[in-house]
Amino acid sequence: MPARPVLLTVDDDRAVSRAVARDLRRRYGEAFRIVRAESGHDALAVLRELTARGEATALLLADHRMPGMTGVEFLEQAMDLAPTAKRVLLTAYADTDAAIRAINDVDLDHYLLKPWDPPEEKLYPVLDDLLDQWKRTARQPFDGLTLLGHQWSAETQELKEFLARNQVPYRHLQGEEAAAIRTAAELGDDALPACVFPDGTVLSRPSLRDVAEKCGLSTTAGSPFYDVVVIGAGPAGLGSAVYAGSEGLRTLLVERTATGGQAGTSSRIENYLGFPRGVSGADLARRARDQAVKFGVEILTTAEVTEIAPAGDGRVVRFADGAEVTTHAVVLATGVQWTRLPARGAEEFAGRGVFYGADPHEALSCTDQTVYIVGAANSAGQAALHFAKYAGKVVLLCRGTDIRRGMSEYLVARIEAHPVIEVRTCTTVEAVEGDDHLERLVLANAASGSSETVEASRLFVFIGARPITDWLGEAYARDDHGFLRTGPALLDAEGRPPADWPLPRAPYHLECSVPGVFVAGDVRSESVKRVASAVGEGAMAVSLVHRYLEAI
Repeated sequence: MPARPVLLTVDDDRAVSRAVARDLRRRYGEAFRIVRAESGHDALAVLRELTARGEATALLLADHRMPGMTGVEFLEQAMDLAPTAKRVLLTAYADTDAAIRAINDVDLDHYLLKPWDPPEEKLYPVLDDLLDQWKRTARQPFDGLTLLGHQWSAETQELKEFLARNQVPYRHLQGEEAAAIRTAAELGDDALPACVFPDGTVLSRPSLRDVAEKCGLSTTAGSPFYDVVVIGAGPAGLGSAVYAGSEGLRTLLVERTATGGQAGTSSRIENYLGFPRGVSGADLARRARDQAVKFGVEILTTAEVTEIAPAGDGRVVRFADGAEVTTHAVVLATGVQWTRLPARGAEEFAGRGVFYGADPHEALSCTDQTVYIVGAANSAGQAALHFAKYAGKVVLLCRGTDIRRGMSEYLVARIEAHPVIEVRTCTTVEAVEGDDHLERLVLANAASGSSETVEASRLFVFIGARPITDWLGEAYARDDHGFLRTGPALLDAEGRPPADWPLPRAPYHLECSVPGVFVAGDVRSESVKRVASAVGEGAMAVSLVHRYLEAI
């Protein structure tokens, strides 16, 4: 549960400090947390910590006459750390002039004269009114990670995507909203982006691995040996992991960023068996991850595999951090990445207005704006429909003459009927322009030969797909596009395996040119490129792993 809002009292007289805290606790102890400090400097330190942790401070009650820092001086400095807190000065009758001046100097909400007995008459009515005012305007306490960083920073964007896809509760603050926390954590512009955790820990410009470890996600293997290591946690990898774990195989699932793969970013998958009302990619990934964990699968996040080397009848899987594990068999399910946009300036603005794929949370930042989407397959169509719920206009740019060539009919019908979505066929992005972020697009029309420049702040790219196989050695046979060949695709015209195939049998259906390494999902040559087929291939790979293990 989020922490209770804080009432902070400051008085150098310990007896008075205890008395104030006692009276506050008696009246407000159930709804608020009472914190006391005995000097202005100590109170500022406490306030910095509270603000950095994201805890709400509802009231500051400070005695005026304190050595080193007066109550007015404390309240003045506290304004930057807790700008919404109500400010009350506790003063003797002789200091009322100072209290009155403070009403203007530090935006003082009230001053109280000592003694305040009885509190039922002289303390509680005043504070009740102030706390009621605070409750009406205060934000609800947030008990998650706070991300600080400019919206047009590629590093900030990378962290947002990582947190969202790993279902880590977070809020992204910038500008005035972030000022108090930045002041409390003493973060300059060169320290951003930064992650502030509920316990007050601040990570400045962290790596994804640093954030994963702090969030409690596993980043290193817990055992030196496994029956099967699954590399890639998209639908195919999750399917393999669930079936392997359910059948008693000691299984390690390795993912570089987050479970779900490209499918995990889909706002809605409507043709997946068993979900008649559709399911978001994130929800499907979460369910599959929970299912894998239930069956004892160990999942690593932000772990990058750099090599699969032979080790007798098994394989050694080596990681970028120098660690390694040994396994009987491997399932490669590394999927594909979006093809980079071949437009002038596109790389310069990647993460600063040009985005590859789109997590559903991105739509919230596009309210009433014009959003451009490049692509004509189902992923682009689903994104267009999702963004249309928030954006003022969605423009779908299609290189071909008809989006029906690569998109399911149910999506085409919705897009054509949607009043917010405009489809431009025969159109490509020629250039991306702007200063510190995307501001303009130059669009070229192949049919008319004309081009135009349009204002734009966000462009989402869903074109093509390239496999992630560059890190594999030459022993892994690929097709002309880099996809891994398996089973029958490895045989020659007479049905014979490659000359360097070391076993007397032919490769199994999903087995690649390296025995004991199976391929599932989009990374496999001639795969169907659908979620359902990827999950099916993942399950099939496990059955072939069993056959392989029986023979060694």
